[in-house]
Amino acid sequence: MNGSFYNSKTQSLKMYAAKTFGFMFLGLICTFAVMIGTYKTGLVTMFLSIPAMAILAALELITVFYLSARIGKLSVSASKVLFFIYAILNGLTFATYFLYFEVSVLVLAFGVTALYFGVMAAVGYFTSVDLSRIQPILISGLIFMIVCNFLGMFFGFGGMERLFCFAGVAIFLGFTAYDTQKIKALYEAYSQDENMLKRASIISALQLYLDFVNLFLYILRLFSRD
Repeated sequence: MNGSFYNSKTQSLKMYAAKTFGFMFLGLICTFAVMIGTYKTGLVTMFLSIPAMAILAALELITVFYLSARIGKLSVSASKVLFFIYAILNGLTFATYFLYFEVSVLVLAFGVTALYFGVMAAVGYFTSVDLSRIQPILISGLIFMIVCNFLGMFFGFGGMERLFCFAGVAIFLGFTAYDTQKIKALYEAYSQDENMLKRASIISALQLYLDFVNLFLYILRLFSRD
């Protein structure tokens, strides 16, 4: 392979990581643009009913699981389209937050999320410690959070909600560092296969996107409790 993207291993890794983060941020921009547009146009009222929210949630799950499961077989273009479909669906869902939170709280939560995310991404990229060792802990924590969220829908969290949110923040900060370091591992694994490398970049961007969004949601819940 030739071209500026593969001029040198060091330079290529930096460019690859930059493109992965760039794609992830494009997804975030898409989400927040749809979020604002849906609210400003009044279309947000279409998504306030429980059936509409359930349909959106189902479509989000189907999209993200299909993309994750088929990333090795989908074309690069199809993978990108699915990524942005997922970002749009999230934007439609998040538009309802304007009805429940003040804009200042949303902006503050986003700023804090960006700061924390940036710090942990830098840790993941530059550390020499193998973060794959914490993967089982992160996965176990994620399963625990999913179960607690499900139970919380029926029984609530009471005085434990702040502790629960802090745990969520800690887990997705860990995932941010882990998923950032994994970019380098995927580059090493697929550096001789340009198409697979591009697909790996998309799945890495999706994982980082999910880390950022979940981190934002837990921080927003913390701020809304103040």
